[in-house]
Amino acid sequence: MTLDDRKGSGRIGVDIGGTFTDVVLEIQGRRLTHKVLTTHDNPATACLDGINRVMGIANAAPRDISVLIHGTTLATNAIIERKGAITSLVTTEGFRDVIEIGTEGRPEQYDINILKPEPLVPRRRRFVVRERLDRDGNVLRPLMDSDLEALLPALDACGTESLAIGFIHAYVNPDHEQRARDFLSRRRPSWTISLSSEISPEFREFERFSTTCANAYVQPLVSGYLEDFERELRERGFACPLLLMLSSGGLTSVDTARRFPVRLIESGPAGGAIFAAEVSRCCGIDQAISFDMGGTTAKICMLDGAELQTSRRFEVARVYRFRKDSGLPLRIPVIDMVEIGAGGGSIARLDELERLVVGPESSGSEPGPACYMRGGMHPTVTDACLALGLIDPANFAGGEMVLDPEAAETAIRNQVAHPMGLGTVAAAYGMSEVVCEAMASASRVHAIESGKNTMGRTLIAFGGAAPMLACQMADRLGVDHVIIPADAGVGSSVGFLRAPISFELVRTVYQPLGDFDFGTTNAICDAMHDEATRHVRASVGADAPLSVRRHAYMRYRGQGHELAVEVPWEPLGPESGTALQARFDAAYLKAFGRNVGGIAPGEVVTWSLAVSGHRYPDTAIDREVPPASSSGNGHAGLRPVYDGQLGDFRSVKVIGRAHLDTNAFLDGPAIIVERQTSVVVAAGFEARLLPTGDVELRRMTPDTRGEDT
Repeated sequence: MTLDDRKGSGRIGVDIGGTFTDVVLEIQGRRLTHKVLTTHDNPATACLDGINRVMGIANAAPRDISVLIHGTTLATNAIIERKGAITSLVTTEGFRDVIEIGTEGRPEQYDINILKPEPLVPRRRRFVVRERLDRDGNVLRPLMDSDLEALLPALDACGTESLAIGFIHAYVNPDHEQRARDFLSRRRPSWTISLSSEISPEFREFERFSTTCANAYVQPLVSGYLEDFERELRERGFACPLLLMLSSGGLTSVDTARRFPVRLIESGPAGGAIFAAEVSRCCGIDQAISFDMGGTTAKICMLDGAELQTSRRFEVARVYRFRKDSGLPLRIPVIDMVEIGAGGGSIARLDELERLVVGPESSGSEPGPACYMRGGMHPTVTDACLALGLIDPANFAGGEMVLDPEAAETAIRNQVAHPMGLGTVAAAYGMSEVVCEAMASASRVHAIESGKNTMGRTLIAFGGAAPMLACQMADRLGVDHVIIPADAGVGSSVGFLRAPISFELVRTVYQPLGDFDFGTTNAICDAMHDEATRHVRASVGADAPLSVRRHAYMRYRGQGHELAVEVPWEPLGPESGTALQARFDAAYLKAFGRNVGGIAPGEVVTWSLAVSGHRYPDTAIDREVPPASSSGNGHAGLRPVYDGQLGDFRSVKVIGRAHLDTNAFLDGPAIIVERQTSVVVAAGFEARLLPTGDVELRRMTPDTRGEDT
């Protein structure tokens, strides 16, 4: 089914987070939003509840909706909590333990008791067959049906529900994997089977096998969830397509998501990054930092020219949470970002040295922070913000929830303040400072690893918690300019509605540039283009314009890692080897400040190709900011808010976003309240409402006060 083209038709974005499920409805030029606590036992319950609420507010019927876009943490949670299917692996003889041996990457260089992630498939469910291809895909040892037949009793005995098949050099020649799948699926049609040549057709068998096992592990669960969710929508009268958000920042159909559920791992954060890129484009910002802080995690990524950084490697289920090389590696297209355990629900505690630590453990939505009054006993960042006066307890989440300040203060006092010999408010302020420093430190490291700098950039802060701490983050990152987008509290869901429908493929094909075979490369890229186009056309229709982006992953001979270089989508010719070498030399020089083109020749290792397109109309949205009151920036009142520099509370203006005059300046300290979050304007900053509906914060100096940027 393709997307409805009716003018003014509605679009819904739904993002399941660790604490809240966010729902956004855009219909007839309006945008309506709603937050509901995530129901972890059945995530669809919160999704459907939120959809019903926004539909009711808009007085809309299911027939008015042209598309529903969904991002889910289901695959991520299944891997982290080890609640996926009973999965087995069939591989080439001699490679049974590849997914356990891994690489030399270590999260702690000198820890002799280092912990490594347990493979999703234990050794007792890993089996081998006597087959072998060489690096060019030629058969050294044929695959025998009798060997596959002999595996069936053992596969049955271990209760196999899903199967991963990964043979050596299958990325060059998938014939053996395909034959094994065909043979085993005929005998065990109830199994879901994932092939490494389809899931991750790249060299480096550890990452390829790990990704294939992860796909097989979550496939029955995700497929069942999507089937049930689609059925629930149909029963409620929704006839529109259901699209899924991918980790790469694109959308895909349910059928494709069922085949490649591993690509849904980072769907929510990807939507937030797209949201930040759209804000960057609309505001004309050249260099920005996307800062997405929700209830469970904070996500940071760098934007240059409103373009997102991408990567093909990602880790999930890290043993040392948020530390590199401590998780299961996945080779999938992802937006390159750093994610740390710092959100509104992050729990504060004292470590073994009696130092204050915040996160990465989170209270989630069940039981939630102490102030939620749902049984949570541990102090969290939300509790700290409430104790500091940053949150109005009677109007949290648009008045949908009433918070208990006394419960928050009790938790902070008992578990942080008293053990440290501090007052409750001082402890709460310490919690906010610690969590901000953790996020800022992660941001600086991520920027350095990307060859960038945080200073001088614009901070785009969104998510339920980020607008409250944006000024504290700006101080630490050397940032003077902050944008709080309209509907910041549900930014990821808004980002879903701005994402293209897309699909990306990758193929490892080794080609030395000195002897470049452009004919073979053209044939491979054309095949990738045709396959990716089929996936996209299934959702956008036959007439929608498509865009194509192609990258060559290149290196100098002898190097172990590649650099992605964009290559225009056009046929390659006899001089392409020289042209590619020049492109690579320039990209290497930009990334590392030097190149060795005159010493070592270049080579292409892998090609990637992404096809994307839009079908639904991207109409202008009325931000629904009512006209300012006759008194101009009249405020709703005063609230005592803790000032860390004064070491005491001070009365701060509290202003509804609806009472801000466009382009009128508001000096901090002040708090701008809206339905889904609050913007804290710290002393030394000034705020104004931009014509786009976004709030701009700028650091004040005698020379810049009240001036336009």
